[in-house]
Amino acid sequence: MFWTCGQTCQTELLVTSYKMGCNCTRECIEFDGRRFNVLRRLGEGGFSVVDLLEENDTGKRFALKRIQCHSQNEQKLAKEEAEYHRRVHHPNLISLAAWKVTGQSAGVTEVLLVLPFFRRGTLQEELDRLAHRGEQIPEPRLLRLFRAICDGVKALHHASPVPLAHRDLKPGNVLLSDNGTPVIMDFGSMAPARLEVKGRSEALAVQDLAAEKCSMLFRAPELFHVESHTIIDEKVDVWSLGCTLYNMAFQQSPFEPVYQRGDSLHLAVLGRNFKFPGNSRYSTALHELISSILVVEVIERPSVTWIIEQLDIMLQEVEHRV
Repeated sequence: MFWTCGQTCQTELLVTSYKMGCNCTRECIEFDGRRFNVLRRLGEGGFSVVDLLEENDTGKRFALKRIQCHSQNEQKLAKEEAEYHRRVHHPNLISLAAWKVTGQSAGVTEVLLVLPFFRRGTLQEELDRLAHRGEQIPEPRLLRLFRAICDGVKALHHASPVPLAHRDLKPGNVLLSDNGTPVIMDFGSMAPARLEVKGRSEALAVQDLAAEKCSMLFRAPELFHVESHTIIDEKVDVWSLGCTLYNMAFQQSPFEPVYQRGDSLHLAVLGRNFKFPGNSRYSTALHELISSILVVEVIERPSVTWIIEQLDIMLQEVEHRV
């Protein structure tokens, strides 16, 4: 049941809210017998808004993602997002507490997802705080954080019965738990990992979808210009991981200077036109790892499993130095 307290309500909803002890000053939502109050708006994106919830019985806080759907296809995609949450469970992937579809006027529906609330916010917010203080993540912690992110991505790429790709990996889509564990969020761009493109019209459709849902500064080269007869696979996430690792180290995407100058980002990505800062405090091994991930040719780009193996070697060396 879904209603807004303090507004004109149907008699049935008013009676229900009275019986539940609703104070009629906040919006109240019920999911399978669990009742929540909406406290405030947390944020807005291009396709959804997120509110802060408090569960009546426990006082526990959650995030409510509201996806407005203006067509059957939009509702189908939103339901698929909920289904992806149900299919893959991993400590480094955000979980889904509850979800449902609600009706609205003028044929518009809302798909509501109840998700954990992370007080520390996103990894991007953490990086912004560090930049403001003139600090960087120490390399040992950087490697551990990135390995945990890769663990979550590996769970997607090895999902059953069909492997999945996130397709919008970036620090802004990684939350941090109270103990600093990274948790990948926003499954709105997720899709089956392997997509066969047959013909020019399909290629343009995939390219347009990527432009709409995949952040430009972290987008794989094969999504900037999709070939007419090709296969798009989970390696798009690997490229985004390389950009994410660079961003974690140097607090900007490897191609951000090009973008800020107004030059062609597409050409910069295809030409791997990025540099490491001359005053970098990080090891040559970390630079080499980033370079080995940001490979334009898909067939030569490594898998997330390979990245994890390299990270484990680097972490062992760090521990031996300590």
